[in-house]
Amino acid sequence: MKNDIAYCKIIRKSVRKGFKFYLQIVFKGTSPRKIDKITGTFKRCLGIGNVGLDIGTQTIAIASRADVKIYELADKVQNIEDEKRRIQRKLDRSRRATNPDNFNNDGTIKKQGNKKVLWVRSNKYIKNQKKLRKLYRKQSDVRKLQHEIMANDIISMGNNIYVEAMNFKGLQRRSQKTEKNEQGKYKRKKRFGKSIANKAPSMFLSILNRKLNRFGTKLNKIDTWSVKASQYNHSQDIFKKKKLSQRWDIIDGKRVQRDMYSAFLIMNVTDDMKSIDRNKCSKEFRNFLMLHDTEVQRLSGNKNLSSISI
Repeated sequence: MKNDIAYCKIIRKSVRKGFKFYLQIVFKGTSPRKIDKITGTFKRCLGIGNVGLDIGTQTIAIASRADVKIYELADKVQNIEDEKRRIQRKLDRSRRATNPDNFNNDGTIKKQGNKKVLWVRSNKYIKNQKKLRKLYRKQSDVRKLQHEIMANDIISMGNNIYVEAMNFKGLQRRSQKTEKNEQGKYKRKKRFGKSIANKAPSMFLSILNRKLNRFGTKLNKIDTWSVKASQYNHSQDIFKKKKLSQRWDIIDGKRVQRDMYSAFLIMNVTDDMKSIDRNKCSKEFRNFLMLHDTEVQRLSGNKNLSSISI
């Protein structure tokens, strides 16, 4: 059976020294499912059970009855980011050397009023600019590929996937408050704009939801303000605020990693997704603790992000 063409798109990509144009054809209907040639079964099948996700700006913790994991989102994009930063410094030095009249003594760009600032670009500048464009394309492709692979792994864990509703746009914005630290110096107003741009957590959730839609289900977004997974302690049935730097907690006399425990709590939300089912948490906690310790052992000795704190 042949599907009809819905529409066509022309996509321009920067490849090596120039641009290439690709024709992308979009067909109506759903894409065919892949079959394992050895077993004859479908690949990337939807699992059964609840899965909790605690997603941050750079990491994601996953909890199900069969597995507990914590990963860095799109970990392979960082190497490209380091190379990007070096090229950007080259471009800035070249721009200042070839356009000294466009800068003030303090290094800021001169304002020309309504006139457009004219820039002289050397051949070396243009060459580095093409290199930077290539890295942006490469980084985007690597990030999307890693998100697709991780989404496939998550949907194989369960069919009811829960995540907190996050406002990533708000986390990207600079802080409006002007504050000083203990030494009397002004605090930086920067927040999580760069890490969100590199890891694209919102894009990952969109990919995951798209894959779930194919199976006739969707990503369940819980009420963040009423659930308060990062503050809840199911053994004492209390809510307690924690500093962002506090990555571990004591639950029922056991030391647990904060993000993995939050994912466990999110997995055990009530049907209305506005509170945590304490009885279910108590039943599943021993199994979670065993899987949690296995994951901590896997990460021990590796170079992990400071937010993972293992």
